[in-house]
Amino acid sequence: MRQPPPATPSSSLPTQPHKAGGRRRWFDLHSWIGLKLCLFMGFICLTGTLAVFAQEIDWLVHAEMRVTPGEQRASWGQMVDAVQRAHPDWSLQGLAAPHASRFAAKAQVRTNDGRLRFVWVDPYTGKVTGDTHWFNAHRFLRNTHRHLMLPVKYGVPLVAALSIPLLLSLVSSLFIYKRWWRGFFSWPRGDRPRRLWGDIHRLLGVWSLWFVALIAVTGGWYLVESLGGKATPPSKISLPGDGKGEKAAPADPVAIDRAVAELAKRWPELSVAGVQPSAAGQGILIDGQAQAWLVRDRANVAGFDLRDGRLLELQDGREMSVHQRIAEMADPLHFGSFGGWQVRLLWFLFGAALTALSFTGVYLYGLRVADILRSARKRGRHEST
Repeated sequence: MRQPPPATPSSSLPTQPHKAGGRRRWFDLHSWIGLKLCLFMGFICLTGTLAVFAQEIDWLVHAEMRVTPGEQRASWGQMVDAVQRAHPDWSLQGLAAPHASRFAAKAQVRTNDGRLRFVWVDPYTGKVTGDTHWFNAHRFLRNTHRHLMLPVKYGVPLVAALSIPLLLSLVSSLFIYKRWWRGFFSWPRGDRPRRLWGDIHRLLGVWSLWFVALIAVTGGWYLVESLGGKATPPSKISLPGDGKGEKAAPADPVAIDRAVAELAKRWPELSVAGVQPSAAGQGILIDGQAQAWLVRDRANVAGFDLRDGRLLELQDGREMSVHQRIAEMADPLHFGSFGGWQVRLLWFLFGAALTALSFTGVYLYGLRVADILRSARKRGRHEST
């Protein structure tokens, strides 16, 4: 933000020096935060920005994830059966719907030696296209952004604590930049580098105000959660054949399709996003999106006994407590995952702007220091002559 001008001796208003001093203190705070934390904050913003399209990055890297859209779609039972037949010795932990029309459905499995892998299924033909390692670009970016690959109990609060200086930067900028609302359409002036980058910094800043506030608030919530303020999750639906020591067995694909069809009758608003068969294949959880806004798929879930098709329990995201709804809202709002590619593109662009703000701020500080040193050298030469 632009450095506030010093108070002039000719000022006759008694409050003006106080106001200028206040803006100076806000400016010093803004500069200090930017100088000390720019690299750390910029790195976190960059990984979070890339994480918005992490699945698309994996799609480009792994041919197993790419499919050609067809007219018909395989049922959930057919896709589960395809995974079980392709890898009968692996334990299926869950199957998620395709991320987009040209993406394969993703099954998470555990191998005989305990490793996690993803098995990909063509949602149109119902055939397995291959399998890939669990640790992919999506996992790398999310883990780096969330806890810097450190132990979660240390990394999450460390990263989430950045929400405090981010919020202070937002508040201080509003005091430094007088009449900031006029800057939405102020085109950068290119007569000298410091003015050009200062104008770019301010332009990005005013357009990103809402996004900075959103990231700061959701990041603050992650900090609260990491320090013990987590919401109590809904009780997990108990499934038959899901206890410890249960012998692994494949789930009946016909029974799965019957359960999905029964749930569609009972809850037509639910768009199924994933299924999780029990270890012994006797029960299944079905989750997805329904009437509740800004919740993760797991907030809307139903459990079935696959042996007789009986509905065991149904949990509706609208019935959660306020505390639980806040916890559910954080991720969709933080990553823009509540909408389609248009929303995620918007989050990506503003995430890139936030990353640029982190680095242009410290660059501006360097230019300001260079100008001060240059002026000091000129004064020194003038006085020596």
